[in-house]
Amino acid sequence: MKIGVICPYSLTLPGGVQGQVLGLARKLRLAGHPTRVLGPCDGPPPDSGVTPLGNSLPTAANGSMAPIAPDVPCALRTIRALNDEDFDILHLHEPLAPGPTVTALFMSGSVVRTPMVGTFHAAGGSLAYKVLNRPVTRLRQRMDLTVAVSEDAAAMAGDALGGEYEVLFNGVEVDRCQAAVPWPTTGPTVFFVGRHEPRKGLDVLLEAMNHLPSDVRLWVASDGPETERLKALVAGDHRIEWLGRISEEEKLSRIRGADVFCAPSLRGESFGIVLLEGMACGTPVVASDIPGYHRVTQGGIDAMLVPPGDSVELAGAIAKVMANPDLVSSLVENGSSRADEFSMRRLADCYLDIYRRVLDAA
Repeated sequence: MKIGVICPYSLTLPGGVQGQVLGLARKLRLAGHPTRVLGPCDGPPPDSGVTPLGNSLPTAANGSMAPIAPDVPCALRTIRALNDEDFDILHLHEPLAPGPTVTALFMSGSVVRTPMVGTFHAAGGSLAYKVLNRPVTRLRQRMDLTVAVSEDAAAMAGDALGGEYEVLFNGVEVDRCQAAVPWPTTGPTVFFVGRHEPRKGLDVLLEAMNHLPSDVRLWVASDGPETERLKALVAGDHRIEWLGRISEEEKLSRIRGADVFCAPSLRGESFGIVLLEGMACGTPVVASDIPGYHRVTQGGIDAMLVPPGDSVELAGAIAKVMANPDLVSSLVENGSSRADEFSMRRLADCYLDIYRRVLDAA
């Protein structure tokens, strides 16, 4: 079947939804199904199978900044692409985020007659769903089948919009993680990647560095509204290396090269895909014990979980991992098995089954 996958967020910027869209499309192509990704791009498309729809506009959403494209030129490019491609089925990720997914839904039944599947990623509540409840509920009803990446995401969408949602996990590209070349280090190293904003807990990790031995280094990737404040907070600490935005390839190499992959988020994570990436890379994971992370890991078995916001506990868990080779071996072995359960290949098979069901019904 010919599959169109639409992402409302800029595909050239790092993000959980973007990673799921691009990874799923790669696996669908490998399974023999022509798949094209449509989405905003702030620069050259990140993949040969991407149709760029224009630049994005950073917009506050769900406690973060979403790089969306709600402008008229993007809508016109979306309509043109849908007409030109003649897809058998459309898969909309975050279908009610302003931009190309909403455009496809608005055109459904007139310009666009393709069956549609929608996947909801966000959890934790949405003001837009409450304020625009009636129109967005009508748009939700235009999808043939709706999916949520977690129980929390399903509850958020269901409470605001009604309807039924199949819960289907996010996937991790295990093969790409395992193929990454470990980044060289000069001593015990912790790696953090994530937008520099309060909910990601980077300030907690920086405080935890004060409780770790002087030879422990920290790689900090990405950036955000808190970057300059946090840099000033630890100015002069040469153990901390600020990397800025890095490529997906470098991210995986850094995870593989680090002694600990740390995810100290405080809230707002609907699914712990970053933890699975760490496990798939064969690196011990230390993370906050929050619902979005707890559902993909078994604390102490395939990852170390600590109370969110507790820098002393976080430092203790990191130090324990670094000082205990047997614990590292156990976490890595169990983590690898856990990541296999959430492989992108398995996820692609699940979605292909959903696509077939929708097409049969149509």
